[in-house]
Amino acid sequence: MNVLSLFDGMSCGQQALERVGIPIHSYHACEIDKYAMAVTQNNYPYTIQHGDVNNTDFTTSAWQGVDLLLGGSPCQSFSYAGKGLAFDDPRGQLFFRFVEVLQQVKPKFFLLENVKMKQEYVDIISEHLGVEPIQINSSLVSAQHRKRLYWTNIPNVTQPTDKGIQLKDVLECGCVDREKSYCLDANYWKGGNLKMYFEKSRRQLVFDCLQVGQADINGHDIIKRVYSKEGKAPALNSMNGGNREPKVYCSAGAVTGRRIDENNIRKDYQLELPITQCLEVNGKQKSRSLSTITKDTIVSPLPKGRYPNAYGEHKRSWRKLTPLECERLQTIKDNYTEGVSNSQRYKMIGNGWTIDVIAHILKNIKHLYGNELPIR
Repeated sequence: MNVLSLFDGMSCGQQALERVGIPIHSYHACEIDKYAMAVTQNNYPYTIQHGDVNNTDFTTSAWQGVDLLLGGSPCQSFSYAGKGLAFDDPRGQLFFRFVEVLQQVKPKFFLLENVKMKQEYVDIISEHLGVEPIQINSSLVSAQHRKRLYWTNIPNVTQPTDKGIQLKDVLECGCVDREKSYCLDANYWKGGNLKMYFEKSRRQLVFDCLQVGQADINGHDIIKRVYSKEGKAPALNSMNGGNREPKVYCSAGAVTGRRIDENNIRKDYQLELPITQCLEVNGKQKSRSLSTITKDTIVSPLPKGRYPNAYGEHKRSWRKLTPLECERLQTIKDNYTEGVSNSQRYKMIGNGWTIDVIAHILKNIKHLYGNELPIR
């Protein structure tokens, strides 16, 4: 099969074709990120790179033999997390370049991917492509929530079967407090923090704790969770009362409100001092009562003492996902992105496709033709 991939990134389309077992006669890629291109060439050295899609002439007869056109035009201008400039953003306008190439090359099949977006933008894209998108959540084939829209003329595309993969299944070590990861993005390399994770539901973190039971209190299931002593606190945050503080069955410490002076000395009766949320490590190997909600016991690897600001960056109690774990979230081959810095690995993985979703779509080409795939 002769393939042209626009905005190719690290060549997720090529990985998906390989996974489905569709032979590639030639694979042409348009990409401007030198790091993503390096990863592609390291894994698929026969890839023909053409650079910037805007600087490539697709009107010549050399392009009339393309069987499959792939593209994932930049999503930032359409994403709900962005500024919503859509087609007024130069990145959003690259969609129309995809349409131009589609009309010039006239492939037998095409596939365009983008983020979940406002319906008015969906309608414009659908009108230009002549097909309606199918929305697929990557959580069906991976351990990540990632809702994406796919416009394609490949027939009979349905929802994938749920593989039941959980976040814990892809970890190198540690524990997590949910079954599926938050959606990866290109900025994951910047890392996150506890406040962002628990209040904004962004940038997946990994802990060293396991839920072992529930506290006998009223309220939502989340606030009843009690975690194992084998690890660290799942969240060292101030939840403004209401029994919402995290609870861990262990002896190491507590998150409490204290009046402390500039020397970090407890001064509970000096009312002029503000109350500071503290992580207190007692080291007595005995748990406070789980019913004493204002002094919930937590696990911490920190030395005995008082640590002001329960949002503090106690890095030993949590970490971000490793590049390898992020590859697994996107169902990419282990260590596929090796050879560049971790920051660049995170960026290209966050910008990439979930390989098993693309493979699920492309397999319908193989079903159409069996072993007689269209190679012109």
